Amino acid sequence: MMRRLLWSLVVLTALAALFAATVAWLNVRGEEALPDAPVAFEATPQLVERGRYLALAGNCATCHTTRGGAPYAGGVVIDTPFGAVVAGNLTPDKTHGIGSWSAAHFWRAMHHGRSKDGRLLYPAFPYPNFTRITREDSNAIYAYLQQEVPASTRPNDAHRLRFPYGTQAALAVWRAFSFRPQTFVASAGQPAEWNRGAYLVEGLGHCIACHGARNTLGATQDARGLSGGSLLVEGWYAPSLTSPREAGVADWPTAEIVALLQTGTSARGSVMGPMADVVYRSTQHLNDEDLRAMARYLQQLPGAEGASKAGAPRATTAEAQPRRDESLMLRGQRIYDQRCAYCHGDQGQGQPGAFPPLAGNRAVLMDSPVNLIQIVRRGGFLPATGGNPRPHGMPPFAQVLDDNDVSAVLSFARGSWGNDAPPVTARDMLRR
Repeated sequence: MMRRLLWSLVVLTALAALFAATVAWLNVRGEEALPDAPVAFEATPQLVERGRYLALAGNCATCHTTRGGAPYAGGVVIDTPFGAVVAGNLTPDKTHGIGSWSAAHFWRAMHHGRSKDGRLLYPAFPYPNFTRITREDSNAIYAYLQQEVPASTRPNDAHRLRFPYGTQAALAVWRAFSFRPQTFVASAGQPAEWNRGAYLVEGLGHCIACHGARNTLGATQDARGLSGGSLLVEGWYAPSLTSPREAGVADWPTAEIVALLQTGTSARGSVMGPMADVVYRSTQHLNDEDLRAMARYLQQLPGAEGASKAGAPRATTAEAQPRRDESLMLRGQRIYDQRCAYCHGDQGQGQPGAFPPLAGNRAVLMDSPVNLIQIVRRGGFLPATGGNPRPHGMPPFAQVLDDNDVSAVLSFARGSWGNDAPPVTARDMLRR
């Protein structure tokens, strides 16, 4: 009996050692040894300017600049289901920032998710996407941060993650299963414009970080692509960019996609919530060539077939209509008439160029009503951009409408004027 127990312990120890060795190897695969001596790095004005542009394309300031704080000095708290990650100081301060980092250190962080001191970085910093960025573009961003961003002595705050998620061992295991360094490979069967769009959307723009589904460990499910993702902590849903029922743009004219990314609004839709911040801080600053490239790529995403029916309401036969509570609909209609009709119209027709229509609006018809709930509660605000400097907005109604009111008015809007989306339930109101 003792001998069998001893052998069991030996086997378990050997398996544990093998597992640890495998995890360790998977966390360093593809990494090149850093140079022993500093390598000369010339930050030309052209390289610095390119880095400034690429930092905008990557929306870096959103996570690394607090409201009213020094640019890129860190401190932004990123809430996750596992706890809070705090963005670091990217200024050239040698003590608290990256002033003592070399371009090779910066590349290792972008491509491999490893800090200068060898620590593994948490994927709230989206290196699973940034790993596709070229070394040249990484060097350009590094040059910009080192040469143009003022140094800040703001110290880095500690992450606040629950055990065991805050340990390097747990992160190493996560990376072994969920992260692999990659390089962007252009598709030989696609034109240069499409490949540029793929590079921006899949890599630098890290769109899948919001528009992709995640597994129970928080890793993006790349095989599902940009099929939509729940921003659980923020209480928003990033709609599918492949589905014509949600936010797919396969049948949109390229110019309207560019307008949406550049100004936050177009004839077919507007951005609100987290996407409004992306347009404000990032995509409005991109040049037309890159915006067209992104548009071309988004138009041809896998799974975007059948987009000719993208904006059409569903069938409205009596058999197809969801069962509706008449008292709920009457209550919702009264609230709509009092609070909404002035802007959105008696028949949900909206006002062109000002207030969006609700009839046939796929944002209203989406299966998930969480974004509508957030907009009614918090308000709906488009970004102020160069192409739309004074956008119309919707005020918040949380102070005058309770959950039952919000449920009623949204159920009315989702079931009127030819709309046929399911009513908003009490359970939906709790999912935020």
